[in-house]
This record gives sequence, structure tokens and C-alpha cells, in this order.
Amino acid sequence: MTGIQYVTDDKGRKVAVQIDLDRYGAVLEDFWDGLVSESRRKEKGVPLDKIKADLIKRGRLRA
Repeated sequence: MTGIQYVTDDKGRKVAVQIDLDRYGAVLEDFWDGLVSESRRKEKGVPLDKIKADLIKRGRLRA
């Protein structure tokens, strides 16, 4: 597969991979986003009103 190289140890076992980000960066970003989303699946959400109030309080958003 072009753009992908395996790094091997002294015994020839694959221990890492190098991926051409110019070629596969978007695919990897989508994959990473999926992993993050799955890891946060059981987290409780924060109401939008609370987030807006916090941003206003910290001066990051105008009322």
C-alpha cells in the first residue's frame, strides 16, 4: 500500500507504522474523531445555556 510503511524490530516483527498524512490525513482524522466520540459516549452532556453563561462570564462571548 503506497504511503504506508511498517517499522520492524530486530526480529522483523512489525512494531509501528508510518502513514503519509498528505495522502491519508483526512481518513485518519475521521477515524480519530470516531474513537474520541466512542470514548465519550457515556459522558453526561452540558446544557447549551450553561455553556453560553460560562463563556459570557469569562468574556469570551457577548450577551
